[in-house]
Amino acid sequence: MLPKDIWRLSLIAALAVVIGAVGGFPGTALAVAGAIYIAWTHRNLRRLLSWVRDPKNHEPPEHEGIFEELTLEIDYLRERHKKRKKKLQNYLKQFQQATRALPDATVVLDEDGAVQWANDAAGRYLGIRWPDDVNQRITNLVRLPALRDFVLERDETKTIEITSPTDPNRHLSVLLAPYSRNQWLFVARDVTQLHRANQIRSDFVANVSHELRTPITVFRGYLETMERQTEVCPPTWRTPLVHMAEHAERMQLLVEELLLLSRLEQEPEVKDPQPVAVGEMLAEIQKQARRLSGGREHIFTLEAEAALRILGAEQEIYSAFSNLVFNAVHYTPTKGVIKIRWFKDAAGAHFEVQDNGIGIAEEHLDRITERFYRVDVSRARAYGGTGLGLSIVKHVLARHGATLAIKSRLGEGSTFRCDFPPEAIVSPEVVRLSRIS
Repeated sequence: MLPKDIWRLSLIAALAVVIGAVGGFPGTALAVAGAIYIAWTHRNLRRLLSWVRDPKNHEPPEHEGIFEELTLEIDYLRERHKKRKKKLQNYLKQFQQATRALPDATVVLDEDGAVQWANDAAGRYLGIRWPDDVNQRITNLVRLPALRDFVLERDETKTIEITSPTDPNRHLSVLLAPYSRNQWLFVARDVTQLHRANQIRSDFVANVSHELRTPITVFRGYLETMERQTEVCPPTWRTPLVHMAEHAERMQLLVEELLLLSRLEQEPEVKDPQPVAVGEMLAEIQKQARRLSGGREHIFTLEAEAALRILGAEQEIYSAFSNLVFNAVHYTPTKGVIKIRWFKDAAGAHFEVQDNGIGIAEEHLDRITERFYRVDVSRARAYGGTGLGLSIVKHVLARHGATLAIKSRLGEGSTFRCDFPPEAIVSPEVVRLSRIS
């Protein structure tokens, strides 16, 4: 309370006491004076509250003493708040103008996935129009199961590719990023041209590989015929014929793997998955690995849960698992150890191949699953590798909802692990039913 208010209150009290003393009722007079002062204070507070609640009334009411100070302080804070609000509105307007001009569809979602704002591209690509669709859940506006799961998961490290609901020929790459408090930026980028380029490349590789298959088969047939007819074939031709046959076989393997890779790329999911007896498959792969090892005397160990089966395409899984095991044979020196495991835990089913071979330098691990990427070109050519094995493994696993994890250190060996989700595991009851049918 300011000194001026204290003097006013003291003066009122003194006058009340004097008047009360003259009239013979000092207590009553003091009480009446207090009530009058409280009523005056309440009136000033009501005027102040009315002014604060009225945003259109910019002129502060006239007061004295502490109410005057309160009015000035509130007026100062109100003006500062207006300036800050105007600045924020300008920032928001600039942001909206910038995002409205973006070629990517951009939508602001709240914590429940409801649309709070959208740019013009969102209308073209997703059919979402602002402000018509405000507070509508994006999963209700764009009814795609993959998108619904993606929005519910809210993993900012992932992206998905969907078909535009407004144009079935347009392909969109979608990502989610946290924005402000409890808000998310939903961004859909047009990747139609990239998708078409990949499709053209895939079709080209498939067509060329298919066209090469027949002449290579004819070429190999004639070479085998010439090798068998020793009485006709001059001795000086035998070495060149052997080399030609080796390269023809390598070319045919390359063509077959290119065709397989092209098919895997065109079909993102397994159409008719069946229970796969992985344990029996691994026993056969181990036998082939021993034959491939030959005189290098590799030590193989196999630990497999015989009853553990997964849903999938048996031939594809065989191709992926054998690729990993045979790679371990090629890159592990004589008398090296190769451990093969097939097991499950709470995270799902896992296939693991561990060796103590030459290992892989860290700078190669991110690119090792790219097609035709080789860490050691000369060694890969020595055993007839095509550079497509790990790329095929990656695509096979992707079709089965699985992932490939690689751990390796140069000179210490490598561990390749295929991780299948729990839903890929087949229960024993399903296996028994399939046998009965």
